[in-house]
Formats: sequence, C-alpha cells, structure tokens
Amino acid sequence: MINLFQRDQSVISRHINNVFNEGELDKKSNMQKMHTANSDKPVAFYSLDVIISVGYRVKSQQGTQFRQWATQRLKDYLIKGYAINEQRLQQKQQEVEYLKTGIRIVSRAIEDATNEQNKEVFKLFSKGLALLDDYDHEELDKKGTTLKETTYPSFNDYINLIINMYSDFESDVFAQAKDDSFKSSIGQIMQGFGGEDLYPTIEEKAANLLYFIVKNHSFVDGNKRIAAACFVYFLEKNKALVKPNGYPIINNNTLASLTLFIATSKTDEADIVKRLVISILNRNKSITN
Repeated sequence: MINLFQRDQSVISRHINNVFNEGELDKKSNMQKMHTANSDKPVAFYSLDVIISVGYRVKSQQGTQFRQWATQRLKDYLIKGYAINEQRLQQKQQEVEYLKTGIRIVSRAIEDATNEQNKEVFKLFSKGLALLDDYDHEELDKKGTTLKETTYPSFNDYINLIINMYSDFESDVFAQAKDDSFKSSIGQIMQGFGGEDLYPTIEEKAANLLYFIVKNHSFVDGNKRIAAACFVYFLEKNKALVKPNGYPIINNNTLASLTLFIATSKTDEADIVKRLVISILNRNKSITN
C-alpha cells in the first residue's frame, strides 16, 4: 500500500487503524499476521477490502487515480448488472408482446377486409387467435371436457408401440432406457385420491402423459418422438384422437410443435404448458377440418 498510494508507512498505518477503529471493517476478518522468510516477526496481511478503504482515504496523486479507477469500475458493474437484469425482464415481456402484436395485426387485417372472401380467410384462423388471446390473458383451459371411463394402455402396450418404431429411426441407442422413469411417467396419470382421479378428463390425462414423458427424459435417444407417439396412442385408445368428421384432433405440425414447446419449457412453466395442450385438445373438437 505504501508503493501503491505513494505515502509513508505512518500515513498508511493511521488510515488502516481508522478503518478498524471506526467500524468500517472488522479487523479480525480482514487482517492476518503470518511468519514469512527473512522476517524476525510476523507480517500483517490485509484483505482487498482494507486496500480499497485506504484508497478512498489517502490523499495523494496515486490515491486520486485509484479512486477514479475504482469509482468507474463500480459504476460499470452497477450499470451492466442493471442492464443484464433489465434484459431478462425484457425477454419475458417480449414473449407477451409477440402475442399481443400478432393479435393486433390480424385484428386490423380483419377490420380492413373489403370483401367477404377476405373475411372468410381470417375466420379459418379465429380459433388460433382466440388461443393466443387466452394465453396472453392467462385464460387457457384448466380442465378437459371428456369425462368417461379411461382405457389405460399397459406398460407392455407402450413398449410394443416403441418397438414398432425402431425401423423408422436408424439409431443404435434409439429407445434405450436410461432408468425406470418411463414406467413412472405412464403411471402418474392413473393416480387418484379418495376415489377420484387426479386428472379427471381424457384431455388432462393426455396432456400430463406427454409432459411427463418429455420431461423425465427416460431414453438416451428418441425421447420426444416416443412421448409424442405415446400421447397419440393414448388418445386413440380412448377414442379421442379422431373427430366425428374423420379428421384427427391434432395434426402432425401441431404435435411436433407442442412436444418441442414442452421440451424447451422451464419447470415453473409446467402449468401453462399443460393448459395449452388441454386447450388445443378441447377446442379442436369443434373445428370442422
């Protein structure tokens, strides 16, 4: 510190004593005496906090330069730290803004439509727009709509389904189990309490089945493909995959998007993710194509 701030030992010692005497720093945790080579008595070693405190007290050209440097570093860290936190908040806000912007754009387009043909085009997307609006306002469906006795495929049924997928995907580790979590995933949707199902409707069971298999990541390779296949298989076994008009309740692109959406979601987003799946299944029943 003598060399750093270009002041003699008595000045530096006085500032150090003042730092401790005034209670700015605790002496016991910021100073330690140690024996070193070529010294007959212990040498005092001080923490970085002590050096900084002395730097803000000592009067010298070097002390002034140190304070200018330290103040700039502190300012940089405060600004950058604030900027990082602000960026994280903006990312969350931006996700919501994307949804709002999409709704506003299409709403304007509908209002500006000059003939019935244009209006019919936008009507095709009305369900999707409503879904986005409900997502934005946290009004997605919490419950499914199909209350009936559930058919639960067995563990072996699911395994046979996966075996039949082998030829479609060339991989030595496809469907190779990492642990027993797959059995747990398909078993969780069967849980109940007091004679009542934990997930009362077919839609809730299907959404949770897809979520559990994706998130438990039970297989070395093909986990998302297996999850999507089991999801579809469960719906088919419960006669909930095809609408009365013969069209599937969910198409290939939507299935892939939902599975990827779940895979990239965070743990604290589980509820909204499942509710999105339930809402899609609920509302697609009324879509005619």
